[in-house]
Amino acid sequence: MSDYIIVSDATLDLPVSTIDEYGIKIIPMGVNIEDEEYSHYPDERELSIEEFYQKLKNGAVSRTTQITPVMFMEYFEAILKQGLDILYIAFSSGLSGTYNTSQIVMRELREEYPERKIFCIDSLCASVGEGLLVLNAAIQKNNGMDIEALRDWVELNKKSARHWFTVKDLYYLKRGGRVTSIEAFVGTALKIRPVLSTDDAGKLAVISKIRGSKAEVDFLLSKLELEGVDLASQIVIIGHGDDLPQAQELESLIRNKNLVKDVIISKIGPVIGTHTGPGMLALVFMGEKRD
Repeated sequence: MSDYIIVSDATLDLPVSTIDEYGIKIIPMGVNIEDEEYSHYPDERELSIEEFYQKLKNGAVSRTTQITPVMFMEYFEAILKQGLDILYIAFSSGLSGTYNTSQIVMRELREEYPERKIFCIDSLCASVGEGLLVLNAAIQKNNGMDIEALRDWVELNKKSARHWFTVKDLYYLKRGGRVTSIEAFVGTALKIRPVLSTDDAGKLAVISKIRGSKAEVDFLLSKLELEGVDLASQIVIIGHGDDLPQAQELESLIRNKNLVKDVIISKIGPVIGTHTGPGMLALVFMGEKRD
């Protein structure tokens, strides 16, 4: 059985310590802030996440760029030349063209390296939801699952990754067309926080609206208790957009109830943070398949 590498992209928002622990490889993604170009790596080597959010708070406008075919080719080929196979778990096709671009590159690489196994999966997940799916895949790999079996496992379980998150400033969702200008103005003035999730196609959907920080935490906790499956054996992930105290509040509630095996707190990086803004709070876990 050939050895293989799990690859994903910088939208997965896992802590660098977790990425390193499981040997996951991450393709960086680009962010443009006031005409300055940065590549986002999990170790934040070019721009720290704290600095990114401070720039947004100071009024800077951020835009994201996709992984190019050349970048995919260089990254994948370097792995294949080591005699390793590839299982690439991509950012949701419902939110980006990343998956489609990778497919084009992988078709070419399969012709050049017919002896290698090269698989690409559309995660239909985003941010820490994508991270949760990749983490669980890496655990399966460490337990001895081969690449074909793991490919099938990810395809079978990807719609079980439950995404729930809230945002504090609707300006960023307005820029992305998720809410209207009037909704953004009124919602921000009244401190109304939209609750979002991902649908069956991996696209974002506004599910509900709540008011206040305590309501955010209570709502996310209720979703975990209602929708989580086999929680006692699960590692769940809390993501935050530069609001560690609120993430820790949610973590304490989950731990005090002994709901899960473990909790990871992770920072939402600039690729996702560009579209959600400071103060995002997310909770992801494995549950019933999305519909």
